[in-house]
Amino acid sequence: MTTTAIFGAYVLTRRDGRPAVERDRWVLVEGSRIAAITPDRPAADDTHDRPGRLVLPGLLNLHNHCFSEAIARSHTEDGRGRKGGKSIVYTVLLPLSKTALTVLSPRERLAVARLGILQLLKGGATTVMEPFRNGIPEMFEAAEAMGLRFYGAPYLFSTSDAKAGPDGRVTYAGDDGEADLAAWNALHARWEGRADGRIRLAMSPHATDTCGPDLLRACAARARELGVPITTHLAQSDDEVATIRARHDGRSPAEYLDWLGLLAPDLLAAHCIASSDDDLRLMAARGATVLNCPRVFARAGRTAAFGRFAAHGIRTLVGTDGYNMDLLGELNAASLISKIAAGRAEVADSTALIDAVTGQAAAAIRRPDLGVIAPGAKADLTVVDLTHPHLQPLHDPLRALIALANRADIAQVMVDGRLLVDEGRYRHGDEADIVREGAAAIERIWDLPEARAAFEEA
Repeated sequence: MTTTAIFGAYVLTRRDGRPAVERDRWVLVEGSRIAAITPDRPAADDTHDRPGRLVLPGLLNLHNHCFSEAIARSHTEDGRGRKGGKSIVYTVLLPLSKTALTVLSPRERLAVARLGILQLLKGGATTVMEPFRNGIPEMFEAAEAMGLRFYGAPYLFSTSDAKAGPDGRVTYAGDDGEADLAAWNALHARWEGRADGRIRLAMSPHATDTCGPDLLRACAARARELGVPITTHLAQSDDEVATIRARHDGRSPAEYLDWLGLLAPDLLAAHCIASSDDDLRLMAARGATVLNCPRVFARAGRTAAFGRFAAHGIRTLVGTDGYNMDLLGELNAASLISKIAAGRAEVADSTALIDAVTGQAAAAIRRPDLGVIAPGAKADLTVVDLTHPHLQPLHDPLRALIALANRADIAQVMVDGRLLVDEGRYRHGDEADIVREGAAAIERIWDLPEARAAFEEA
């Protein structure tokens, strides 16, 4: 069994159920588990003793889209692609990701997946939950090969052909629920528990407006039979709220899920920005989790404030939604946007935000062996170099991490005791090749006439 010792000038542990920083500690790893946290230098096969390092539990990013956001990258900023000023979900992301299933070869789809996972690892994430089109099994292949801890969440739709017209109005077509549930079951049979349990699945009915009652009930029943998390998009636009109210007797999206029995502690609901305060109180009462991804909405001029959800007593986590796949940048945005929205500096503090991607995130997926540095926990670690000029002088490492650090400060990433990133570089593949091949595949999508039309200014 290989042993690894990493020294941290600061090591984030837990005390009384909250994150706590210890000074000048060694973290000893044996195989895939943490063996000890000690002030004394331990004997180990591999020793990393570098100054000014903050050793964190491996960061959990429980809402990301490698594929669809790569398609949109640098095309949809500054309002591009928003027909009628509406969301790009139905003008760009869903239509073009569906096109990619037929246009790209399996090798090209794998290249896009590898590009996304490289970004996630270099950004410090060790566990990622990834909703994606169920015709992209290459996401599992890339995660397994590159070492990421992965909760693949293949989409299920009642209507997978949802598109927005020139005025931004969405039309829904297709009846895909039965086929999608069969596809999900096949992926679960093939991938669940692979790589010594590092590869898992989550149940992912796409959204309240693309999933009908029968499919949502079936998804919940199957997920609970298997004990897997459930994740969906909830109230991610005002139009979604209006659609659900018109279809389901005036119910809001949260009330719709509650009516169907999905609003529960095993639900991870992404975005929720169009939820009312009554909706949020209902979600808190049911024990559901909100996945807050503030930057993807900020680019559209919309506030998605971590502090608003947390103030209602909802477990609130932070994910990237694929937008730059930069978890530290997302945490910084969650802090600033919450403070602006509330008009108070003390909301969304550093400790709460770190907890949102460590201990609280692990609790949301019922993984007490993740999100913590403690003997017996999984050896998933994220190490930050605090010696850079923008982080010096240093008084409080957690405040510095949230307010001042960025993804370039990620020095090391370990998953299951295996060092994947060292001194900011991925150790198990050629980064330049991964980037070149992934970008080339995406550019094939960009060259399509339907892509050029989707990216036109509104």
